[in-house]
Amino acid sequence: MSSEGGTKAIIAALSANLGIAVTKFVAWGLTGSSSMLAEAIHSVADSGNQLLLLIGGKRSQRKATPEHPFGYGRERYIYAFIVSIVLFSVGGLFALYEAYHKIQHPEAIHSWQWVPVAVLVVAIGLESYSFMTAIRESNHTRGRTTWVNFVRRAKAPELPVVLLEDTGALIGLVFALLGVVLTLITGNGVWDGIGTAAIGILLVVIAVILAIETKSLLIGEGANPEDTRKIEQAILAGDGIERIIHMKTLHLGPEELLVAVKIAVPSTERADDLARHIDETEVRIREAIPIARVIYIEPDIFHERTPAAVGDATAPSTTA
Repeated sequence: MSSEGGTKAIIAALSANLGIAVTKFVAWGLTGSSSMLAEAIHSVADSGNQLLLLIGGKRSQRKATPEHPFGYGRERYIYAFIVSIVLFSVGGLFALYEAYHKIQHPEAIHSWQWVPVAVLVVAIGLESYSFMTAIRESNHTRGRTTWVNFVRRAKAPELPVVLLEDTGALIGLVFALLGVVLTLITGNGVWDGIGTAAIGILLVVIAVILAIETKSLLIGEGANPEDTRKIEQAILAGDGIERIIHMKTLHLGPEELLVAVKIAVPSTERADDLARHIDETEVRIREAIPIARVIYIEPDIFHERTPAAVGDATAPSTTA
């Protein structure tokens, strides 16, 4: 996923949520509907989340420093993790609290009765625009991957976050609409509280999913299986390399991959030939996987007892 596509989706979502939040607060002020208040807080939380994603994307572009030699690419993961916490605490828990209060002390909607219905219908339209933008940008890189796998395996967090937020927003709006309509029809404010509770549960579930997926990125994920195969093929395509003893990859950021590999070379190979083969290997790796920005290659003589240890250290190649 390009960062440009993610930025488009974030800006579309931010624009929609800011407009929706204002109209929801107005509707809540006129009617006192707890579903409208929960949805208004939800939109505020989503707007804050999109700002966090934009800040994370900006900060991740800073150049590497001696203190952070691999750069700041993972800041995008950190801010995405913060988004999940905000969605859980501000959105989900507040909605559940408001639902408990409303169910304990139900109040019918007496004034401006159909204002929240109109607001929610408009909000569904705006959220649909944001959702379609996220889908369109995701399709540029999703390929044939299912949506579930796209969310689970994407290395760039912005589009999966926006997709989940917009999905939750659309479903939440439907819950709110059902709660408000049933309250208006029956005159029983408990339905408003039930709709609010459904919104809260939905937001908590989405926040937990986001936290789990983002935590995996924060811990450190390697290249996907397809990219791993391409790297292996690129390494073995050249002369002077007998086999791969072991290889590890790590995403330093969504668009920056570290490759560390120990290769077996002929015991009779000259040093200058070895250096040239390593340089050529780096070129092939970067041609196969352009985001392979940091490559470390350690040559060795392979023996059957040569350990392919998981924790084996790698030495830098001859090319920076």
